[in-house]
Amino acid sequence: MASRQATHAGSWYSSDGATLDRELQGWLDRVPGTVDEVVPAGGTCAVPVGGARAIIAPHAGYSYSGPNAAYGYRCVDAARVRRVFLLGPSHHVYLEDCALSECAEYETPLGSIAVDREMVGELRSKGRWQTMDTEMDEDEHSLEMHLPYICKTFEGRLGEIALVPILVGALSFRSEAYYGGLLAPYLADAENLFVVSSDFCHWGSRFRYTLYRGSDAAPAVHVGARAPPPPTGVPIWESIQRLDYAGMEAIARLDHAAFKRYLDETRNTICGRHPIGVLLAATNALYPPGARGPGGPALRFVKYDQSSKARTAADSSVSYASAYLRLPA
Repeated sequence: MASRQATHAGSWYSSDGATLDRELQGWLDRVPGTVDEVVPAGGTCAVPVGGARAIIAPHAGYSYSGPNAAYGYRCVDAARVRRVFLLGPSHHVYLEDCALSECAEYETPLGSIAVDREMVGELRSKGRWQTMDTEMDEDEHSLEMHLPYICKTFEGRLGEIALVPILVGALSFRSEAYYGGLLAPYLADAENLFVVSSDFCHWGSRFRYTLYRGSDAAPAVHVGARAPPPPTGVPIWESIQRLDYAGMEAIARLDHAAFKRYLDETRNTICGRHPIGVLLAATNALYPPGARGPGGPALRFVKYDQSSKARTAADSSVSYASAYLRLPA
C-alpha cells in the first residue's frame, strides 16, 4: 500500500522538520495552563482536559491558524490514546458519503503515522464507505494540516499510535446521523481520540458570503462589494464574530438538530460543518439530548480568531475556532 506524501509541506507549513517542530512547540507553549472558555462564556479549564474525547481545530495554513489549533491540541490528554480518528471535509472532490484512505501510512516532516488498516477494514464491514484514493488524499489539506500537530502531541509515542483518516462528504442530515451512529461506539472508547477539522466563517465576495447584521435587533442582509454597512451598525468583523459565536453555541449544546437549524437559518460557510455534524450525531447516539443529567458530556470552545478584521464590504476573512469534547468517565 502507498504512503501518503506531505504534499502541502513547504507551502502551507514548513517542510523542515526542525523548523516545524520549533513552531509547533512555540504555539503550544503559549497556551496558558488554565484557559478561558470562549463559548459558553465565563468558564475556565485546566489543560490537558481529563476525559477529552474529541477536539475541533482549524486547518488553514499555519501562519493563519497554527496558534489557534494549539489550543485544541493542548486540551488532549494523550496518555491513554492509542488511536486517532481524523475527520475532515472534502474541498476538491464531491462526495455524498464518507471515504476511507487506501494508504498504509501518512508522512510528515516530523515522522510517519501508521494507518490502522484493521480498523479501516472493520469500518468497511459495518457500513457504507467510499475509497479515498492516493491522489484524492494528497490533494486534500483538511486532514494533512492536522498531522504535524498529531505527531507533536504524541511525541515519543508515535509508534504506538494508529490513524483512521475519514474524508467527510457533503452529507445530508440523515447521513450525518448514519455515520455518527457508526462511529459512536468508537467515540465511547477512552483509547480513541477524535479530531474534527474545520474552519469557521469564510466571509467576503470571494467566498460568495457577505451576511451582515448591524445589531442583534437588525435584520440580516448581504452587503455588496461597493455598499458599506450602515454607519450605525457594528463593524463587519464583529458581525462575523457574533455569527460564529451563535454557531459555536449551537455546537456546544451538543444537539445535532439544533446545529442544523442554525445552518439552515444562516448558511454560515463553516467548511467542516459535516464532520462537526457527524461528531454531534455520534455524541447524541451516546447521550440523547433531553436525557442528560449532571456530569454529562460537555463541549467547550477555548479559542476564536479571524484571519483579518473585515471593516468594509470589499474585505474578506476566515474564522478559526478550537474546542474540546469531554465525555463522562
